[in-house]
Amino acid sequence: MDGAPQGGGEARTDVTEGLGRRILALAVPALGALIAEPLFLLADTAIVGHLGTAQLAGVGLGTTVLHTATGLLIFLAYATTPAVARLTGAGRGDEAMARGRDGMWLGVLIGVVLAVAGWFAAPWLVGALGGSGEVQEHAVAYLRWSMPGIPALLAVLAATGVLRGLQDTRTPLVVAAAGFGVNIVLNWALVYGAGLGVAGSAIGTSVVQWAMLVTYLLVLAPRFRAAETGWVPSGAGMRATAQVGSWLLLRTASLRLAILLTVLVATGAGDEVLAAHQLVFTLFSTLAFALDALAIAAQALIGHELGRGDVRTARELTRVMVRWSLWFGVITGILLGGLAWVLPPLFTGEPGVQAAATAGLLVLALSQPLAGYVFVLDGVLIGAGDARYLALAGVVNVAVYAPVLSVIAEVAAGGLGWTVDWSDPWANVPAPPEQLAMLWVGFGFVYMGMRALTLGLRSRSDAWMRAGA
Repeated sequence: MDGAPQGGGEARTDVTEGLGRRILALAVPALGALIAEPLFLLADTAIVGHLGTAQLAGVGLGTTVLHTATGLLIFLAYATTPAVARLTGAGRGDEAMARGRDGMWLGVLIGVVLAVAGWFAAPWLVGALGGSGEVQEHAVAYLRWSMPGIPALLAVLAATGVLRGLQDTRTPLVVAAAGFGVNIVLNWALVYGAGLGVAGSAIGTSVVQWAMLVTYLLVLAPRFRAAETGWVPSGAGMRATAQVGSWLLLRTASLRLAILLTVLVATGAGDEVLAAHQLVFTLFSTLAFALDALAIAAQALIGHELGRGDVRTARELTRVMVRWSLWFGVITGILLGGLAWVLPPLFTGEPGVQAAATAGLLVLALSQPLAGYVFVLDGVLIGAGDARYLALAGVVNVAVYAPVLSVIAEVAAGGLGWTVDWSDPWANVPAPPEQLAMLWVGFGFVYMGMRALTLGLRSRSDAWMRAGA
């Protein structure tokens, strides 16, 4: 009797280790590719920063607009990845490549519309963000000369999704790394060598984005030829991608709305709270890259296994990735907790901001396991093509979070007659550290907790386990 259970346990361990190797093979290169676009914008910021304060502020406003657009349109990758993975798993490689081609064409078409609209709307967009005078002039120049690269950027998102669906995350890493290197050199030459200033930085990035698209086309061309799909897009394929993408767009918009509402409350609490919140949120976003890499692996692997009809392996993959995400959250939480007093002084010399940031980081540290659970299950359900549920759940999550956030804002402003500053029993307004701690309890536990609840309930059901092509 001792032998059978031991053998069964060893077999289970071997299966788990095999799944773990598959996950890592996709997640590690995906992490490198994920940071490509932020690195592009960081390079622009670093190069332009030496031109002057007005130029740097202008690029800051321009990149805010671009970040918002690319963040909302990430569905081009998230809709293409599971579709290609599922069709490939079902043995319908020709249809998989056709869906990838249609996704890329959809990216180009959306990009052309946005580029034209963005060129003409640039002054209004910058003005809406508060830009004026010389800052507005530079922001408009940067935004307008970034527009020619938008069609290529969106097509690259879809092309990246195609390769992820084919379980190739190394090629996007190589292309992104090469693009980043060329971008730095070209931007420097255009900004300082050619004397184009802020516009040169945007032009260089646009050129590199088109070069990356050409590279992806060269990589994918043999696969398109082998599948005999041709280059002419299918209206049905683009509509299918757009339909899934519209739900994913709503899902992403709900997330952006929750983040925006949180920033608005931080802004109303004062400059110290806002500055500290920006620091804490930057660290949250940085850690999210690692969790996103695991979520991308989930998209590709879950889609492939469900396409094959292997529901059991899809379940096992989900269990392994959830377990990993929780452990990752525990580890990063411990590290963040230990560094909560060390990190803020590296970013600011203001004692009030440092104290508030430390309080926020302690709450963020405690919420890391929850964040890991949310990110991975989000990737699992995207991989399963469960976009409609994700969108509707996102709306519910924000609907629950918004009233809680309004209460937090009232308490932070001294409303409701609550006393929170225990160092002064008669105070009506909490100190900045307590204000930011409350804010991150709201975001890190209420909002992320709602996401965990809606995602966790769905993952435990069989509704998302649709097998086949």
